[in-house]
Amino acid sequence: MSEIPILVRIDGHVGVISINRPEKHNAMDDLAQAAFLEAVQSMIGDREVRAIVLRGEGKSFCAGRDTSVLGQRPEGESDYDYVRRAQQIQHCLLDCPKPIIAAVRGAAIGGGFEFALAADMRVVGRSAKMSLPEIIYGLLPDMGGTQTLMSMIGRARTKYYVMTGNTISGEEAFDMGIADWLEEDDQVDEKAMEIAGEIAARPPQNVKMAKALVDQFWMGGIKRGLNQELNSITALFKTEDYAEARTALKEKRDPRFKGK
Repeated sequence: MSEIPILVRIDGHVGVISINRPEKHNAMDDLAQAAFLEAVQSMIGDREVRAIVLRGEGKSFCAGRDTSVLGQRPEGESDYDYVRRAQQIQHCLLDCPKPIIAAVRGAAIGGGFEFALAADMRVVGRSAKMSLPEIIYGLLPDMGGTQTLMSMIGRARTKYYVMTGNTISGEEAFDMGIADWLEEDDQVDEKAMEIAGEIAARPPQNVKMAKALVDQFWMGGIKRGLNQELNSITALFKTEDYAEARTALKEKRDPRFKGK
């Protein structure tokens, strides 16, 4: 097991944040989430950093929440506070004044996919498998996925992928506009660094203003959607459908929803 869940380095004016749990396909537990948030905040505060690359060690970008800690909460923490705490990462990514490029290989699932969707640009490898599978667990995305994905692929396709939890391949992501560049897996990091370096070479204040100008078109809706996801998933934790979905997964059988 990796002792340091998040690795941080600066290459020129490019800050690189690497999720370092390759044996878990970079799935996140509470420690990794806290370290990831701290890393993003440190990059925002570092005047030498002008662009940020998000990536994962090993074969995958990020497989979302570590399934071995699903449902676990610190003692006394409510469902609402638990989800709100996790959403701090997404708010930090969305509010970051510096451009963020996600380098995506392998699994980008649930919250991991939502990290990539919150980035300004995505370089995606052909091995990429992206999904929002929360509905399979009786839940829904809670890190802005319903909003960020819709802004890229439209209402119908977003509803399809959120309602089914089905997987999007790297080539499908490129065809639909989720991936801005499609590369061979061994070229993903290099391409992301190339893009970040090119942007970092431009006047930093101009780059920040350009990002803010483009984002103002949709940022308000994304932020409202995050809050609605927070309220929705808090309610879903209390439903019979959630309980049945979890039980069926544990018992390795098809769920039996009552339907209403």
